[in-house]
Amino acid sequence: MAEAHLVDGMRPISRREELEDVERNKYLYEALDQNKREGLMLAVRARTISLAIIGVFLIYLNPDWSVLYYEVLIAGFLLIGWLQVKIGRVERSRAELFLILLDLALMTIVLVVPNPWDPRPWSVAMQYKYALFPYFYVLLAGAALAYSWRTLLPVAAFTTVLWIGAYFWAIEQPSDIAELSEKVKLALAGYPHVLDFVDPNFVPLEQRIQEVLIFCIVAGLLGLNGWRSRRLLVKQAGVARERANLSRHFPPNIVDTLAESDQPLGDVRSQPVAVLFADIVGFTKMAEAETPERIVAVLRQFHTRMEACVFDNHGTLDKFLGDGLMATFGTPEITEEDAENALRCATAMHREMNIWNEQRAKEGLSPIRLSIGIHYGTVVLGDIGSERRLEYAVLGDVVNVASRLEALTRELNACTVVSGKLIDAAGGAAIARDLDFIENGSQEIRGRDETVTTWIQPLASVAP
Repeated sequence: MAEAHLVDGMRPISRREELEDVERNKYLYEALDQNKREGLMLAVRARTISLAIIGVFLIYLNPDWSVLYYEVLIAGFLLIGWLQVKIGRVERSRAELFLILLDLALMTIVLVVPNPWDPRPWSVAMQYKYALFPYFYVLLAGAALAYSWRTLLPVAAFTTVLWIGAYFWAIEQPSDIAELSEKVKLALAGYPHVLDFVDPNFVPLEQRIQEVLIFCIVAGLLGLNGWRSRRLLVKQAGVARERANLSRHFPPNIVDTLAESDQPLGDVRSQPVAVLFADIVGFTKMAEAETPERIVAVLRQFHTRMEACVFDNHGTLDKFLGDGLMATFGTPEITEEDAENALRCATAMHREMNIWNEQRAKEGLSPIRLSIGIHYGTVVLGDIGSERRLEYAVLGDVVNVASRLEALTRELNACTVVSGKLIDAAGGAAIARDLDFIENGSQEIRGRDETVTTWIQPLASVAP
């Protein structure tokens, strides 16, 4: 049976699904990996500074050779920390878990094993009984900073085994102050509960269990919080990716609306839309004289500039068509300004091309001519394709006519050709003339019986 764990409302997810999630969000996991390494470096640097201060302070407190015992242990902590940086990964690894175990084991030695070079009488039981178990929380906090949430569970398990194992080892060790227990028993005869706390050679098991139990609870809560934070990051990355995909097609002002809707594009439906086609005139001939790299660079600049014009005029970028593009105005929601926005977009595109051509002229490059065709009418909107691959499409005669109008620009010596229906929807002849359009009469459209009334922007009207 495939290994599974619980996510998102306790729904089990298989290892295969987990790997697919990693593939979908590979850039996020790369960022998490980088963040973990930064966390490890931060933890190790803080550890190095802290241990250096402690090492100097211990020499001040114990200015004799016995302090070397603790200095050696400090060096061990430093070594383990830097090894963890070398092999740190987002998820757990066996080598990393082994170093964590070494870290916890070294802490156990520090707290339980008396300094063998200290000449003063002491006992292992007394060292263990009055040891500062809260120091384990320092390592737990460091693990929460530097590792994934999964790693906190082994930290809790290792600590439990080490601390309870240290108990059984401590109670079996001989004491250098065994006679002190007899004196304490005589002094506290009749006070057995007090004796349990005061006797230096007696270690109550119940208190040790309480210590590790609370430690495990805290580790579990930290792990749960880390898991929730990680899932939130993955979800936010998915939302950001979806919004980025939307922003490639829709203007920023409606991306928020689309992202917040359960069915952002709605059902298949018919509605009036302005359809715009833009194309680079003579691109094939231009491509023959340029290297593939330069052609791709030109197309990228062209698409970037034209995309901005579409979005600035509240249009939707339907698709790029090699050296051209198709845009719609009135999708997914229609407005009263759709036709006018399409006209203003065409004007903005030519203006942007003039700016670009001026830059190209300074570089000794030939100008690029843009042709545009726009039509307005009722189209069908909806998802087409198979269950595995859907594409939101705009279909109908309006799309075909807009494409044919763009092709007419060569015959009519115009930079833009639009239909009379578009002009009527935009507000009539007044706004058309304000944008330098002139009426051109009816034109036959290839593949269509009926003629189309056209308005054109002559080439001279958009010259720089």
